[in-house]
Amino acid sequence: MTPIIPDWPAPANVKAISTTRLGGQSLSPYRGFNLGLHVGDEAERVQGHRDQLQQMLSLPVAPAWLNQTHSTTVLNLRAPLQTVPDADGSYTQVRGLACSVMTADCLPVLLCDKAGTQVAAVHAGWRGLVDGIVEQAIAQFNVPPEDILAWLGPAIGPSEFEVGGEVRQQFMMVLPQAESAFVPRGEKWLADIYELARQRLRHSGISDIFGGQHCTVTEGDTFFSYRRDGVTGRQASLIWLE
Repeated sequence: MTPIIPDWPAPANVKAISTTRLGGQSLSPYRGFNLGLHVGDEAERVQGHRDQLQQMLSLPVAPAWLNQTHSTTVLNLRAPLQTVPDADGSYTQVRGLACSVMTADCLPVLLCDKAGTQVAAVHAGWRGLVDGIVEQAIAQFNVPPEDILAWLGPAIGPSEFEVGGEVRQQFMMVLPQAESAFVPRGEKWLADIYELARQRLRHSGISDIFGGQHCTVTEGDTFFSYRRDGVTGRQASLIWLE
């Protein structure tokens, strides 16, 4: 498994990675290092990947896997999860508990404070983003927003994310400047989910924003993409305190 390590000035005790599809035992159409148990892949292979990931990261307990539903629910993790809760983000101040989100085009957002005492991971599809999932995660932190760092993981790029006018309208109703993140293409619009997330982060008071260079759709050898393939696997973005 070949992960992406965020290039950001996080404190040394804040650890974060974003997995790719490279490596792994899953067969087509999930070819590679699939971490999603809910997509139809063989459960034994997926669990093997999850166990391998935990071992590779030297995590004392399994990452906090979530049943993501495009909600704005962010869990406060105080102990290892015993079930798989419905949520689209998690936050913790507990060392060794890894916040994790799975994606295959949606945007993973990782957050930490500059003191290295609290972290969060968010699954931000366009619905969650427009409804305020990022703001919900920021609200968990007990420091001012200017003391928080954000990293944007691999997501669908601005040349591939075609949406209808109603999606554009919903974003603009929340923040009028969202208009600048949309480019017309015929009767549809191309949306820049990275820029939409940056706008929401900046509006919340976070200016230290990193990442946002990949496109899960066009980088098919590296990433799973639901928009491109329909039936496919999931990569994960994780953050924890060491």
